[in-house]
Amino acid sequence: MFFKKYGDIVVSVFYLILAAAILVMAKMLPVSAVTSLGPDFMPTVIGVVTLILAAILLITSIKNFKSNLAEVQAGIEKDESDYKRVLSSFIVVLAYVMILKPLGFIISTIVYLPIQMFILSPADQRNGKSAVKLTILSVIFTMAVFFLFRYGFKIILPSGIFTINL
Repeated sequence: MFFKKYGDIVVSVFYLILAAAILVMAKMLPVSAVTSLGPDFMPTVIGVVTLILAAILLITSIKNFKSNLAEVQAGIEKDESDYKRVLSSFIVVLAYVMILKPLGFIISTIVYLPIQMFILSPADQRNGKSAVKLTILSVIFTMAVFFLFRYGFKIILPSGIFTINL
């Protein structure tokens, strides 16, 4: 009952605190002497994005608090839980983590992304045409991330069975 009333507010406050802690700890990292992007860059980006998203969640949950409270008091329960999708996503993420180092970033991500997007897509959009679009999207996204990390951030991602010298 408590979580149905205040769940989004509690979660958003938790992530606001977590984002603030990430930002404070990122500033404690040493400055890099090699590149202009130091070790604090990615934690700072993650902290800022988390802070923004948590603030948006807090604002929208406060706006929707009265309607959620009315639903809880009226006894209207909308159970939209989909445990099969959650379990499938968890298994696919575990498989991705297990194959990332042996197969490498490019192959494992190109295989992982369409499967994960297919699992999370609405039931009416799970068809062959959608699978092709998701696969094309995953190839484009994977290559963009690969080149961004390789040439933008100068970070080498796991190459796996193929050594790519792009």
